[in-house]
Amino acid sequence: MTGNSRIYIGTAFVAGVVLSVAIKDLFYPELVDYIREYRARHRSQSAELLQDDAAGLLVARHGPPAIVEGIEGCIGNTPLVRIKSLSEATGCEILGKAEFLNGAGQSSKDRVALSMIEIAEERGLLTPHSGDTVYEGTSGSTGISLATLARAKGYLAHICMPSDQAIEKSNLLLKLGAIVDRVPPAPIVEKDNFVNRAKALAQAHTLSSTPDSSGDSGRLRGRGYFADQFENEANWRAHFNGTGPEIYAQCNRSLDAFVAGAGTGGTISGVALFLKPRLPKMTVVVADPQGSGLYNRVRYGVMFDPKEKEGTRRRRQVDTIVEGIGINRVTANFEAGRELVDDAVRVTDAQALAMARWLVEKDGIFAGSSSAVNCFAAVKTALKLGPGHRIVTVLSDSGSRHLSRFWAKAGDVGGAVNTKLEDVLNAKDD
Repeated sequence: MTGNSRIYIGTAFVAGVVLSVAIKDLFYPELVDYIREYRARHRSQSAELLQDDAAGLLVARHGPPAIVEGIEGCIGNTPLVRIKSLSEATGCEILGKAEFLNGAGQSSKDRVALSMIEIAEERGLLTPHSGDTVYEGTSGSTGISLATLARAKGYLAHICMPSDQAIEKSNLLLKLGAIVDRVPPAPIVEKDNFVNRAKALAQAHTLSSTPDSSGDSGRLRGRGYFADQFENEANWRAHFNGTGPEIYAQCNRSLDAFVAGAGTGGTISGVALFLKPRLPKMTVVVADPQGSGLYNRVRYGVMFDPKEKEGTRRRRQVDTIVEGIGINRVTANFEAGRELVDDAVRVTDAQALAMARWLVEKDGIFAGSSSAVNCFAAVKTALKLGPGHRIVTVLSDSGSRHLSRFWAKAGDVGGAVNTKLEDVLNAKDD
């Protein structure tokens, strides 16, 4: 490496640190205080759950109860699936948390949506059957879960999503009775970003429904509630209270690594915050698609890539075919557990597509794009740890929500195929 190259790399790294700090201070000045409050709250809750653990109260449910109360009763207690092909190929036990079996919106976001609604009700921010509307900016799955649970609990839903997401997601939202805005992709620093639009619409709804002397009959009913999944602590709490304890009990307190992607960051933070105090030697790994900044955030402490930094382009925020995970900004939910994350694996689109095809070919598992990324990263983690370890990852949703985009590119698996794991690991873009 030449002296000029060293100077250039060093300058770029320092610039990245400065940029990350500047963006955080400019756009998220309240983030540091927010995280401090998170950590103070979860310390006391961790102590309570440790007492439950010692008393033997953390158990995995064997089989569903005969009757549950409403569709929300079908959320949680999803099984761990031993992914036989990956386990045999790596010599490790690779288990997938089957979150696509959640019974409301059929994804891991069911837990988050229910947590956000219930906490909002406890705080008096939502009242059933009052005309209140839940607003959210989402790539799809959170919106589907919110739309389903909103109907079940007496609310309406208004979902804003980037226009480049799979069309079947917005079609399903419409069938669930939600209002859907497909908006052009824009950086979070712009008001037209899908998250910022949802927040603005919720505020406008509340203002419009406030009584005044005009007697305007065109005013909206109820209030607008912005769910705010990226910053709302109800997100990671759903996994701290549910997903983490379930995995701990299902693994009989024996686990070497937890691997998951991060969009909002709620899953990996909530699970890590629960499991790490009980299993301090366990490794927590972020599975990150190409174009996302979380790999750099974990590996190098900065979320910086000259080609991908937020606010410099009008293309998709994360330049990947993968939907639901990957991000180029700091979120409160990811930061809540970031100090417990040990490593990161970057996964290309070609590798994700190859893994999705492998799971169908070898195991009959028809997974979505984020699940494919998770499984690829789980394999890389298994190969790094060596045979004899147990690794849990997340099967977030079904491939049926990714037909028009991710699976359109993955193509048909075909009949007699004999893919080798090396083919998946070494997959390259066409």
